[in-house]
Amino acid sequence: MISDPMAVLVVLAAVVYVAIRLEEQYHLFRSLGSALVAILIALVLSNVGIIPGESPAYVFLVGPGVSVGIALILFSVDVRTVFSAGPTMLGAFAIGAVGTIAGAVTGAFLWSGMVGPETWKLSGQFTGTYTGGGVNFAAVGQAVGTSGDLFTAGIAADVIITAFWMAACLAAPLLFGGSSRKGASVTAEPSQADKDDAPDDSPDSLHRALFASARPLKLADVAGLVTLGIGTTWAAGWFGQLWPAVPSVLWLTTIALLLAQVPAVGRLSGSAMLGNYLVLLFLASNGASSVIAKIFEVGPGVFYFAATTVAIHGVVIFGVGRLVGIDAGTLAVASQANIGGPASAIALASARGYADRLLPGVAVGLLGYAAGNYLGLAVARIMQGVLGA
Repeated sequence: MISDPMAVLVVLAAVVYVAIRLEEQYHLFRSLGSALVAILIALVLSNVGIIPGESPAYVFLVGPGVSVGIALILFSVDVRTVFSAGPTMLGAFAIGAVGTIAGAVTGAFLWSGMVGPETWKLSGQFTGTYTGGGVNFAAVGQAVGTSGDLFTAGIAADVIITAFWMAACLAAPLLFGGSSRKGASVTAEPSQADKDDAPDDSPDSLHRALFASARPLKLADVAGLVTLGIGTTWAAGWFGQLWPAVPSVLWLTTIALLLAQVPAVGRLSGSAMLGNYLVLLFLASNGASSVIAKIFEVGPGVFYFAATTVAIHGVVIFGVGRLVGIDAGTLAVASQANIGGPASAIALASARGYADRLLPGVAVGLLGYAAGNYLGLAVARIMQGVLGA
């Protein structure tokens, strides 16, 4: 097994390269998208024992790596192009939150016999984490006093399910017939006609920028972007420590978007493309960390609980969402905002080229951070009474 972190990073870089080349050359892989292909390849490599399921390389990519990538992508966002997607995204997010609550309650009834007397605690934690991301899992768990063993098992199950759900959401627009919203596409690379026709300030211009630099990439541009990307990530962490009540991703998003409106930053070439590459590496690391053998280590009851919660969430958000006319692309981004938080929403939106969903995805993801703890604690206390704990 390849265990050296630098060697693991080389493998992930190769996985991303192969995924991009397959997408460029074959229609099947173009339909799947390089992000989903990278996840699947990395998942196979880790489960057959070529690369590990845990590595410092993954920790780096899940932390500062994807943060810098998100900042670089946001440097290319013109806030004037995204307002139209807000109400629809908010509705999709609300449907997803209802689905999460239904899933957590159903899972508690189904698996309480296997999980034990702390099932009500886990129902609250899964409600919180699948409303706005993993931050809420820890907050709700601390509030209800979840035992250490169950807490660890729940985190492991959450990581596995979240990684698989990212792959499912990347595939969902294909299964549901794509997206009808302006500026979206189910393929990673728009046609040449689209490239020629799209104005420079359209949402699709960001879509194109995710895969190619509009102008020649200069060393000075790269140097400036690296400085701004790392600086924004550091500043967001610093502000997050100074005011812990405000998630660092909010600072990251705010700082990056403010910088994006500065003309000098907008003129730096290659920002979205470089950020998209880091996001693809992050997604590949998600696939690699999904070792199927871990399912048996965390305990089947906890895993079934998490899987039930997310499965019912998926049925509700895509079933009800499509019935009320919301396109699959918006539903997929909103679902990622529920399950993985703002970073996952941005990762999916950029991987699928949904330029007009980047900021709405961030907005509802941050709403999930705020609402997840309240909903999680409410569900926990209700299930405590119902289950007689």
